[in-house]
Amino acid sequence: MTLNNKQRQYLKGLAHSLKPVVLLGQHGLTEGVLAEIDLALNFHELIKVKVAAEDREVKTLIMDAIVRETGAVKVQTIGHILTLYRASEQKKIILPKA
Repeated sequence: MTLNNKQRQYLKGLAHSLKPVVLLGQHGLTEGVLAEIDLALNFHELIKVKVAAEDREVKTLIMDAIVRETGAVKVQTIGHILTLYRASEQKKIILPKA
């Protein structure tokens, strides 16, 4: 799934007041963390994940792996916070048309 600019801006506005739902700690990206992100995406559709990595390249690799493994769309990245969107069966968030 790809988002156009209008949809991305709409999701950024919705995500502005959200707090990170999943925090990656010292053990990094594990199967348990991926399962938790997947569960949160199924329930909320739009979530924030905090990736606490010191090295910028490592942080980018972890964020790319999260997007790839969950099948979600990266809405934005600000510092250590990654905002993800994946539509669920209930369609809680209605995206604007192009």
